[in-house]
Amino acid sequence: MKTTTKIALVTGSNRGIGFAVAKGLLKNGISVILTSRKESDGTAAAAKLNSENVYHHSLDVTSPESIDQLASYVEKEFGRLDILVNNAGINYDTWQNVANADLTNVQETMETNVMGPWRMIQAFLPLMQKNNFGRIVNVSSGAGELSALTGGTPGYSISKVALNALTITFARHLKGTHILVNAVCPGWVRTEMGGSGAPKSPEEGAETIVWAALFPDDGPTAKFFRDKKEIQW
Repeated sequence: MKTTTKIALVTGSNRGIGFAVAKGLLKNGISVILTSRKESDGTAAAAKLNSENVYHHSLDVTSPESIDQLASYVEKEFGRLDILVNNAGINYDTWQNVANADLTNVQETMETNVMGPWRMIQAFLPLMQKNNFGRIVNVSSGAGELSALTGGTPGYSISKVALNALTITFARHLKGTHILVNAVCPGWVRTEMGGSGAPKSPEEGAETIVWAALFPDDGPTAKFFRDKKEIQW
């Protein structure tokens, strides 16, 4: 096995919030498997981190085959996974509303933002259960708070509501184990999706995600956080 430190896997971590999460976990002594759709993007991002504790593997969360290949790699090289951060997400669809939404577009959003994390958890949960330890953090959004729904950004908002539901159901399914499942809203962050006018840096957006990934065994589960404070679903 390559390392004796805890192992984290972060989806969509070649840039933006995911990259900042990877950097934050490394600073806390966690080995990180950085993932990206394009091999070259991930290789470049891993080089920027410049750490012997960072590894890279390509990943398309919409492809079961890609997820299976990654799971086989992790099991062979490390024998376990301690932390899974489901960060990959797409399509803040401000140009449509729930009445005129292109449902093909919505379906694509759901495939990445909901089915992707679901497939990832299913694939990597056995490696956590084998060691009776795991932290799963789903990167959600305030757009997925039920009380905040307006009819705008329908694909993105509804996908985040579903991701929150996925978080709750897995957390309750795993209740009584040392596998904790939580969701985090990073806030409005300066990324390709958030735009240059957002108030938070990627590092500030990543802070609560890293915090939730490092919860102790008696830490919370089935919760939704922003700025290290619990918020309502």
